[in-house]
Amino acid sequence: MTMPIILASGSAIRREIMEGAGLDFDVVVKPVDEAAIKDAMLADGARMRDIADALAEAKARRVSQQQEGLVIGSDQIMVMDGQLFDKPASVEAARERLIAMRGKTHELIGATVICENGQAVWRHIAVSKLSVRDFSDTFLDTYIAREGDSLMKSVGAYRFEGPGAQLFSAVEGNFFSILGLSLLPILDYLRVRGAIVA
Repeated sequence: MTMPIILASGSAIRREIMEGAGLDFDVVVKPVDEAAIKDAMLADGARMRDIADALAEAKARRVSQQQEGLVIGSDQIMVMDGQLFDKPASVEAARERLIAMRGKTHELIGATVICENGQAVWRHIAVSKLSVRDFSDTFLDTYIAREGDSLMKSVGAYRFEGPGAQLFSAVEGNFFSILGLSLLPILDYLRVRGAIVA
């Protein structure tokens, strides 16, 4: 009998990545107070990568306490000029974010934690560096009109797999990790555990 694989995320792009890889899995999401975790860790001076890791683990652990199998939790934070950014709350906030990002490089820190029986059994951190080009105001207006509410679904106000790719002059990082899920290391662990065919 194969080991169940569960994605503890409501993210459409993470689900699409796993479906695209041909994985057989369920999606189970349990609420986690992400803001409280971030605030507490920032107050303690935690490293940004540790915050992403803690968020991913909290999501996976919460589901794993009630579900059998390997539960995949993932989170991604954006860091620019040493500051952590959350998803923009409005299209206007997204506009301000994009203007602040123009001509600068930011990091996406993605963490994935797999839990089993309520305990973390595997974790991975991926750091991607993205350089935003000095785009024109005309491009910005066109981009915002085209993307609309989807701007509020990612920390950087962009879909890298879509029109958001036009924002960048250079990137350092794995494509899947930039989208929010480090697929290849996850597949490797699932093969090691016998959850998928090696």
